[in-house]
Amino acid sequence: MIHFHKKNMTVQSTLPYILVVAAIIGCIASLILTHETISVIRDPSYIPSCSINPVLSCGSVMKTEQAEFAGMPNTIIGLMAFSMLFTFGLLIAGGAKVKRWVWLGAQLVALFGVIFMHYLFFQGVYVINAICPWCFIVWIITIPVFWYITVYNLKEKNLALTEKLKPLTHFAQKHHIDILIFWYLIILGILLEHFWYYWSSLL
Repeated sequence: MIHFHKKNMTVQSTLPYILVVAAIIGCIASLILTHETISVIRDPSYIPSCSINPVLSCGSVMKTEQAEFAGMPNTIIGLMAFSMLFTFGLLIAGGAKVKRWVWLGAQLVALFGVIFMHYLFFQGVYVINAICPWCFIVWIITIPVFWYITVYNLKEKNLALTEKLKPLTHFAQKHHIDILIFWYLIILGILLEHFWYYWSSLL
C-alpha cells in the first residue's frame, strides 16, 4: 500500500494545491474544447484536432445531445466550474478560514461533478462509442477533486457520520492514494475491455 507519512504530505496541506492544479488543467481543457466546438459550429466539415482515431474522437462527441446540459454546452459549464475551483483553491492556499457550510457546499458541487463525469464517461463508452480526449482529461481530474474534498471533510468532521461509519474516516485518510489508484484502474479496465477490438488491431 502507498501512504503519506510525512507531516508536510497530509491531505490537509496538499488539498489547496490539488484544487488549484486541477482547476488550471480543467480551464485549459475547457478552453480548447470551447474553441473546437465553435470551430465545428462555424464549419460542420471541420475536423477537431482531438479527433485522433475512431475511439478517441472529439468530433463524434461534440455532435451528440450529451455535449450539453440543460441547454448549456458542457465546455462553458466546465470553464465556470474550474474558474470557481481555482479561486477556492487560492483562498485556501492563502490561509483563508472557510466555514463549514462552505465546505459542505463544495462537497455538494464536487459530488454533482463526479456523478456527471461518470454519466458522461458511460455515455461515451456505451452509447456514443467514442471518447473525447480533452473531456477525458477533465473527467480524470474531477475524481481527485471530489475525493480529496471528501477526505478533508471527513477528517475535519464537516460530514457527520454515525459511530459505526466513523472508522471510514481513518481508512480514507490512510488509504486515500490507494483508493484513487484503484478508481483509475477500474476506468482503465473499462476502456481496455470495451474498446479492445480497436486496441488489439493496433498490435
